[in-house]
Amino acid sequence: MALEFMDKIAKYIPTIKPPAKPLSLKEKMMWTGIILSVYFVLYNTYAVGVNTVDVSQPILQLISIVFAARIGSLITVGIGPIVLASIVLQLLSGSGILKMDMNDTAQKARFQALQKISAMSLAVVEAAIFVITGYVPVNSAAVVGTVILQLALGAIAIVFMDEMMSKYGITSGINLFIASGVSFAIVAGTVGILIPDAAAAITAGGAAAISNAILAFAPLLFAVIVFLISIYAYEMKVELPLAFEQLRGVGGRLPIPFLYVSVLPVILASSLELSLTVWLRFLSGVKGSLANLAKFIALYQPVGTTGGGTTLQLNGGIAYLISPSFPLPYQGGIGGYGPYVNYLLTHTTQLFMPWGGFVLVPEWVHAIIYTVVLMLLCIVFGKFWIEMTGQSPKNLSEQLGEMGWQIPGFRRDPRVIENVLNKYIPTVTVLGSLFVGFLAAIATLSGAVGTGMGILLTVGIIYMLYQQLEQESLFDSYPVLDRLLK
Repeated sequence: MALEFMDKIAKYIPTIKPPAKPLSLKEKMMWTGIILSVYFVLYNTYAVGVNTVDVSQPILQLISIVFAARIGSLITVGIGPIVLASIVLQLLSGSGILKMDMNDTAQKARFQALQKISAMSLAVVEAAIFVITGYVPVNSAAVVGTVILQLALGAIAIVFMDEMMSKYGITSGINLFIASGVSFAIVAGTVGILIPDAAAAITAGGAAAISNAILAFAPLLFAVIVFLISIYAYEMKVELPLAFEQLRGVGGRLPIPFLYVSVLPVILASSLELSLTVWLRFLSGVKGSLANLAKFIALYQPVGTTGGGTTLQLNGGIAYLISPSFPLPYQGGIGGYGPYVNYLLTHTTQLFMPWGGFVLVPEWVHAIIYTVVLMLLCIVFGKFWIEMTGQSPKNLSEQLGEMGWQIPGFRRDPRVIENVLNKYIPTVTVLGSLFVGFLAAIATLSGAVGTGMGILLTVGIIYMLYQQLEQESLFDSYPVLDRLLK
């Protein structure tokens, strides 16, 4: 299916115009600060008609981290519509249903317009789901429509803020919003939970007072460990020698990092898993002959009521087994890492079998299934991403050939370079995707403050931002280099 029909629709979609001239690093930093300030205003402003939300629930914390959102605020939906629209369009493109050439300017514009209108439509739908299913508790049924409208407008605002950041800022809005939300969560968690717990342990006295106070900071220690492992992984790379054909003696190296696709597969995979926990809530209302199948897919049970209706929580089913629905060791009445490990070993999950009633699945099996599924999804999205962003061996070899680079010892032919790159990039993509998926799962299970997933994403985002800032600074200092590489 081609996208020619988007030419007529795109004219009616609001668009952020790019700057008339290239912005300096200082100007990009200024715009980044302005957009980030607006984001935090929305982040800390509750929608009118919403009750205070207990965000201590682990699943709500993870939704807030991955979606760069805050449940109950104007940006409750966060970047969810943007990411979900990207996932759906990638799947349609990868399956061949959508046929496009991202190197063609016209087709790329159509794709971006379709992605934006899809994200805006999903913003309205997800806002309704968050309110109707009880994720966002409202004061009364009379304000449900008003709250949905506020959340939808907040999500649409994020869509345009992300577009503005990509054109005027130093990185994409998605990356910046995730990193900002995680940083806020780490500071808030340390100041609001860990330090008071340590103080309470010391005040209680006894022979174990000091050790208990130190143990209270274990979630912060796990966050540091995930941070250091991530930094080390980003430094791992394979470097291929390059030679410039027209200038003898001029050469360089092509780095192929171990994390070739960075943390993008984790963002997409986690967003898909968490989106399913939200979207599948509608299955709780299925009656009749399909009720058993709905319970097998996702079992939701009431945990309270709000002005807008009953609050539901995912407690079983296939959707639960692939979701990161684990308690935090320092919250939710767990009481520390000892009881938390015991919980994983002894607690069971209800899995409804359409042909045989409920089956109890140990929580440690849930942990294994979640880890394996996350890793597999990371591989799928990692492969899709290198194709969609022009980082595949074929695209990269064509780019190197056009610039006059070749691999020493081989004749200058994009097909030869592609064969050499095919020995590295597909393997690195799979291994890197497996690694980030496994590390993200283990980090989530560790209960690191700010969530282990959030730490991993933030490290990747900061690393990419550092590389971009380093390049921007170089271009500002040497304008001739900027013109040469364009």
